[in-house]
Amino acid sequence: MPDTEEVLRKIFHQLPETQQQTLLDYAEFLSQRYATEAVPVAEYPLDISRPQEESVVKAVRRLSKKYPMLDSKKLFEKTSSFMMRNLIHGEESASLIDEMEVFFEEHYQAYRSERSKD
Repeated sequence: MPDTEEVLRKIFHQLPETQQQTLLDYAEFLSQRYATEAVPVAEYPLDISRPQEESVVKAVRRLSKKYPMLDSKKLFEKTSSFMMRNLIHGEESASLIDEMEVFFEEHYQAYRSERSKD
């Protein structure tokens, strides 16, 4: 299935300028009509400790909860590769989880840096 944003973008660019404005007006209307109150997200990592024994899949869940401010879509490809390295290639969980901890922390630092620019 094609990416809905990409489909919308293609349709938008195929329309004449007046129809583009109509589409934008309708999108703004829908946005206001169906707007929901934003759920506050923690600005700092939550205090969720790493357990003694943990699978890579559980570590991904834990780290996602620990860093709720990070965009999971941006992390998906790399976290999937960690799981594949463990499940398919048989790499040791503990060392992969160590790498994942660093990966999430680096993304958090980039998030903070980006936020400080705003």
